Amino acid sequence: MSPRHIALVLSYLGTAYHGWQIQKNGITVSETVGDVLSRITDEKIKLTGCGRTDAGVHALRYVADFRTTSGISTEKLPAALNSLLPRDISVLAAFEIPGSFHSTRSCVRKEYIYKIHLGKTRSPFLRDLALHYPYPFNFAEVKKACANFVGTHDFSAMRTLGTPVKSTVRTMYSCDAEISGDMAYIYMCANGFLYNMARAITGTLLEVARNKTSADGIPEILLSRDRARAGATAPAHGLYLARLWYNTDNEMFNRLCNYEFIEGSM
Repeated sequence: MSPRHIALVLSYLGTAYHGWQIQKNGITVSETVGDVLSRITDEKIKLTGCGRTDAGVHALRYVADFRTTSGISTEKLPAALNSLLPRDISVLAAFEIPGSFHSTRSCVRKEYIYKIHLGKTRSPFLRDLALHYPYPFNFAEVKKACANFVGTHDFSAMRTLGTPVKSTVRTMYSCDAEISGDMAYIYMCANGFLYNMARAITGTLLEVARNKTSADGIPEILLSRDRARAGATAPAHGLYLARLWYNTDNEMFNRLCNYEFIEGSM
């Protein structure tokens, strides 16, 4: 039987994991899902993920693909996986896909959400789900700063040195902030993100929130390409990979990957 190419759409809570990518120093989401897939298919499965989420980062939507000669149907595969996976990982659906599909390279844009709890007293229920931020939060200035990230820029000032990349230029399609009750949300949608880029942008916006950095100073920081000019890297546990866009003809797959985030849908 010739190999089938299958894509999984997942959600996971990243607290217990050292990110997506398999590592030597801790359990990862890829390793956990791959081990269960190998048991179900009786094959050694290699998963390709849509990105290298850091330790503690969560995913409302994540896509991974693999090849298998197993005959298990894509309709039955999610239930089979979920019966064996830990409760902090859920497979939402499985799709047979063309051989040319690649979870990373075929993804044309991604959206991250950063969640911030603005209460004066930390909530134990949000400990691993949102950054507790008991400081002044100048929302109008943060909104203004967000707009300065939109467009095509060299984001060298907003990344941590890590895996080498061919270019540090990315296009930010949208960047915005929202407040609901005692929660603030930062939304960032781009054609790709550099290592720690979303967290560095959030850290810079938090500097703006406390009036330590001017919203009007964001363009100059970007032009400087100097990481030291930007804010600190925000903690991982407030960050969620939220939506993904692919150029595929499978409407159900597309809708599932880029559903609109609704608070409480997690």
